[in-house]
Amino acid sequence: MSEQARNTEEADEPATNEGGGTSEEPRKPFLYVVVCAAGVASGVGQLITAAHRRGWEVGVFATPVALNGFFDTAAVEERTGRPIRSAWRRPGEPRPFPAPDAVVVAPATFNTVNKWAAGIADNLALATLCEACGLGVPVAVLPCVADALASHPAYRESLTRLRGTGVRFGDPYAGEGEDGGRPEFAWERALDLLERG
Repeated sequence: MSEQARNTEEADEPATNEGGGTSEEPRKPFLYVVVCAAGVASGVGQLITAAHRRGWEVGVFATPVALNGFFDTAAVEERTGRPIRSAWRRPGEPRPFPAPDAVVVAPATFNTVNKWAAGIADNLALATLCEACGLGVPVAVLPCVADALASHPAYRESLTRLRGTGVRFGDPYAGEGEDGGRPEFAWERALDLLERG
C-alpha cells in the first residue's frame, strides 16, 4: 500500500459519537482529473460538472504547460472547492487530495501519453499517472492528438503498453471536423469508460 493510500485511510476514518454511530456521511468516491495542454482543455468544467452529477468528488492535476492559459484555473478551483495540483508538496505539507478511486486524463496529449508509457515522471501530473498504474485504480483517457502524431510508431506503442496495464482509452480526437470546424469533445465518455467495468 502506498504512503498516500495509508495516509488517506487514516484521514478518512469517520469520527464516532458516544452512541457508537458516526458523525460523518460516507465519503464519496474521489476522482483525479489530469488536464493536459490542448485547446479543448477550456471545456474541462463540463467533465467536473458531469462527475459531480454522478456522485464523484473531484481534484484536478494540470501539466505545467496546461496552466498557461489553456483553461480557467480559478473557475475550476471554485467548481471543485480544491486547489489545482501542479507542483510537488514540500516536506511536511498535508496531502490536499485523498487517494484516488479513479483517474481521468482529458484531454491527453501526444507528449503526456508517450512520457507516461515510458515511465517518465518529470512533472506531478505524470508522476500521478505513473503511480495510478501501480495503485491499480481505474484510469480512463480521452486522447487529443492530431492524426499525423497519432500515426507515429512511438505513440502507437505507448497506447499498446498503457492498454496492457488496464488503461481505458476513448476514441481519438484530432480536433478537426470534416467541414473544418471543431467537433464536440466527448467529456462524459471518460466517466462512461470508468463505469463500464
